[in-house]
Amino acid sequence: MKVNSFVFNITSENPERLVEFYRDVIGLKPNPEMGEGAFDAGGTPFMVDGHSETKGQASEPQRALFNFFVDDVEAEQRRLEKQGVKFIRTAGREPWGGVFSTFVDPDGNYGQLVQFDPS
Repeated sequence: MKVNSFVFNITSENPERLVEFYRDVIGLKPNPEMGEGAFDAGGTPFMVDGHSETKGQASEPQRALFNFFVDDVEAEQRRLEKQGVKFIRTAGREPWGGVFSTFVDPDGNYGQLVQFDPS
């Protein structure tokens, strides 16, 4: 398969709430050329939309993890916690050098702040 581009699309029963969360709280830059619920996430389009069969909270939020690579996990986590974002993992270091903090979005999906720091 030749993939020409990649877009991540998340659906919600309440897409407006998720759009506000990822725009106003997480701070993703909107990409209006792709649509009202589209954002740029480090060069990858991240889209939020509704779907007739999406209802309630994510039943297996660990199934798809949104990894946002950042320069300073702890600083970003503090910024988001001040805005009421709940974290279920804080600055956990992996053997390969990555540092992860995992947050929960309004639909119960897991997003991860990731910092690669081999020191």
